[in-house]
Amino acid sequence: MSGIQTESDDLTVKKFGSRPVVVIDGGNICFDDIIRVARDGVGVRISKDKGFLQRMKKTQQMLMESLRRDVPVYGVNTGYGKSCGSRMSLNVALKNGENIFRFHGCGTGEPIGIEETRGAMLCRIICLARGYSGVSVALLQQMADFLNSGITPVVPCEGSVGASGDLTPMSYIGACLAGEREVIYRDERMPTVRALKKTGLKPYKYLPKEPLSMVNGTTTMTGIAALAVERATRILNGAVYSTALCVHALKGNAHHYHPVLAEAKPFPGQTFVAAQIARLLAAKVSANQLEDDTLETLQDPYSLRCAPQVLGVLCDALSWIRKWVEIEANSSNDNPIFDPASGTVIMGGNFYGGHIAFAMDGLKAALASVADMCDRQTMLLVDPNLNRGLPGDLVRMSAQEAGLRHGFKAMSISSSALTAEALKGTMPAASFSRSTESHNQDKVSMGTIAARDAERICTLTERVLSIHLLAAAQACDIRQNVKVRPLLAKVHEKIRLVSEPVIEDRPLDADIERMCIAIRYSDFFRIK
Repeated sequence: MSGIQTESDDLTVKKFGSRPVVVIDGGNICFDDIIRVARDGVGVRISKDKGFLQRMKKTQQMLMESLRRDVPVYGVNTGYGKSCGSRMSLNVALKNGENIFRFHGCGTGEPIGIEETRGAMLCRIICLARGYSGVSVALLQQMADFLNSGITPVVPCEGSVGASGDLTPMSYIGACLAGEREVIYRDERMPTVRALKKTGLKPYKYLPKEPLSMVNGTTTMTGIAALAVERATRILNGAVYSTALCVHALKGNAHHYHPVLAEAKPFPGQTFVAAQIARLLAAKVSANQLEDDTLETLQDPYSLRCAPQVLGVLCDALSWIRKWVEIEANSSNDNPIFDPASGTVIMGGNFYGGHIAFAMDGLKAALASVADMCDRQTMLLVDPNLNRGLPGDLVRMSAQEAGLRHGFKAMSISSSALTAEALKGTMPAASFSRSTESHNQDKVSMGTIAARDAERICTLTERVLSIHLLAAAQACDIRQNVKVRPLLAKVHEKIRLVSEPVIEDRPLDADIERMCIAIRYSDFFRIK
């Protein structure tokens, strides 16, 4: 079975001590293992199982037999795309493959993140290991060696339309495996050949079809999407905690999260979120002692009262989006592929990233809605007309100091700006398909753009959530009674490890960044 293993007698594992490795044997790799490799640096081992090796060798032999019989194999003994009518002799075809890396070397923009690039590389290993592509095990091993050595290709983020796959971004990874272009190694950007010398690796010599198999697929968008899904899950958890803190600070009504409401409208995500908020609001004293009893507070504003309904959308969306990303990661999205049973060359469109595009466009909308909810809750906290007795802008000062401090005034402005940008980014990328490559690629997915958009909205929402958490913690400090809710008190203490209370006005940009890191990487907001 594929998955996490610890085998101290394996060469790869010996190189990295006794840490676990993800084993690639042509079977499914679970979503969590993709994240462990991409983000946490877990090692990758290419299996030596005989059945796996035989399957890989079989389709490789099918490829060579097709070439010897002069069977047209797209992109190997033909031109690419609209140029597929051009034919090459076997001798020319054997030497021509790496040219695809050269003419696709036209990416623009900042590099894709290291974690996302590692995710893309692992997804390409998984794809090719399915045994449909006619590539060698040595190619998989070269990518695994890059991952295990911490060598990350520099991949420009712009230039893929997401059908015929991620041609341009993957061309950079393919070229780096052969010792060309640039990589990041030990936090330094350098020529690939320099990193190879430092790690003792050799440039890879490509066999027929392998260059095409490196670029013709959905793995850049899938690597980005996997990390976005993981980040979105952590954002969801953090927003549950921030909402509960806000309810407490605003003397909100715990009955808005009553289980009968979920029973009456049984969306799983809504049910889960309401139960978690109710759990966090559990108190040592009667809820009546913690809630505002004025007539107009019978019902809290929507951003509080409807939090399960807002966050529930993201929660439920993540369940199917995660599944779609996992299916895409474990697919053979190469073209052409070989039927292992008959050896037939099959040319199709598995490189089309429509599922990832749709999933990421949906994730964008759900995330931006969460950012909007958190921003509205922050506004409730800072507005003296709405915050039920808290000082305006959460300023902590005596009457003699009035007008001298501004507390969270600017933080609420930043939150509003970040939220507006997140909402602006929800336009579906898939709606902007456009014909390209001489009308051969006349319908494209835009999946990579959608995934990059989702990544950006993750970043914006993390920042909005960070401001909200800091504001809610400040409000709880002012109330001075959070300890009556033990679970909230614990998370409040964790927030205070990241950011101290705001007494004197001070820059809070570093506090926001530290809070973002806590959301993305810590277990502060883990929901058990």
